Amino acid sequence: MPIRSDHWIQEMAEEHGMIEPFEAGQVRDGCISYGLSSYGYDIRVAADFKVFTNVHNVIVDPKRFDDRSFVDIPEDACIIPPNSFALGRTVEYFRIPRDTLVVCVGKSTYARCGIIVNVTPLEPTWCGHLTLEISNTTPLPAKIYANEGIAQLLFLQGDREPRIAYADRKGKYQDQKGVTLPKL
Repeated sequence: MPIRSDHWIQEMAEEHGMIEPFEAGQVRDGCISYGLSSYGYDIRVAADFKVFTNVHNVIVDPKRFDDRSFVDIPEDACIIPPNSFALGRTVEYFRIPRDTLVVCVGKSTYARCGIIVNVTPLEPTWCGHLTLEISNTTPLPAKIYANEGIAQLLFLQGDREPRIAYADRKGKYQDQKGVTLPKL
């Protein structure tokens, strides 16, 4: 499964709408970088955060998720409490090709501050805004900047298409538009 280069990513974004909006180069001026890189694409987090809270003392249950576990923060920056996390979403909307799997890794600027970004793989034929789990592993509050880089996507192209892709099985997170909470 080869990892795809900037040439392939740019072609798929510009000709097939794989990434919208698409930034054909690295944007760096005074911000945490985002856009096309050598073998990946640095994604941005939108100004749409949900910060985990224990104010209502609810149980975190993935089968019966209570949305009172989060506080909405629609701001240009988000403060994540110590040893806690927030959910965010990408600025970019994705349409993953049928022969491609995408994995997400954190950016070093945030990782060096103890901030970890967790995202499950973007499966073949999945589309939507990506929901990001942003963990603050430190004992101090951490600041996240909206509309700046948060993580990098790596595109892996299979030698043939899968028998059944995400859209075929009507995946529950298909075409998600905002920060999407757990579904059963």
